[in-house]
Amino acid sequence: MTLEVIGAGFGRTGTLSLKVALETLGFSPCDHMSNVIADTRRAKRWHAAVCRKARGEPIDWAVVLRDRRATVDWPGAHFWKELATAYPAAKVILTVRDPERWYDSAHATIHGLRRLTSAPGPPALPFALARLLVPGARAVLALTDDVIWDGTFHGRFDDRAHAIRVFDRHNAAVRAGMSPDRLLVYEIGEGWGPLCAFLGVEAPVDTPFPHLNDADGFRRRLRWSLAAGVAASAAAALVVVAMTTAAWRSLGAGRGAR
Repeated sequence: MTLEVIGAGFGRTGTLSLKVALETLGFSPCDHMSNVIADTRRAKRWHAAVCRKARGEPIDWAVVLRDRRATVDWPGAHFWKELATAYPAAKVILTVRDPERWYDSAHATIHGLRRLTSAPGPPALPFALARLLVPGARAVLALTDDVIWDGTFHGRFDDRAHAIRVFDRHNAAVRAGMSPDRLLVYEIGEGWGPLCAFLGVEAPVDTPFPHLNDADGFRRRLRWSLAAGVAASAAAALVVVAMTTAAWRSLGAGRGAR
């Protein structure tokens, strides 16, 4: 098995919908930050790749990706150029959306999670508990920091103008760096048509295009991912779910679109 599709778009551009769409079309399994977080061994492999990239060392993608046929979202988007070189036959999909709406969504969801991990007092307690009870939790948190908040936005995601500039520069770099026959610039609302034409496959009959991971869905998945990580301790799992719910409420995380 080899990598056939590389998702170059940032998180919160419809990447979970694209993951499910690709797997429906047969490009399965597809990596996405959600399943990387759920598998600490995979998170550790990705984080090792981040460290090797920072040191200018080669990355053994056969080890990092193993049985994957596609990758979307972070951490793969952080390596879009390296992956495109390592897998010259793979096609590249750049998911895009309005930059202002993208920022609002990312700030309310994935950056809301980051704020919780570093917030003083009760909001951070579920994550402190996870560090103690979930094997590899530190690697997961290090991965998101090193790939997204520090590695991509240089610790300045709260600076809206800066974050949007990074977003726009990234999209421009992907457009400039890939040949038109190998790149699809894609908005999730376009549905099956352009995606299937680009990949050379038939569109599913009577299967709606998936539209997943709005802000509420994101928070539900977060709560249960944390609980699953400490499933060996039922009491701890209940505490994590309850405390994460309370933490989101106390933070007042905004409700955003996809």
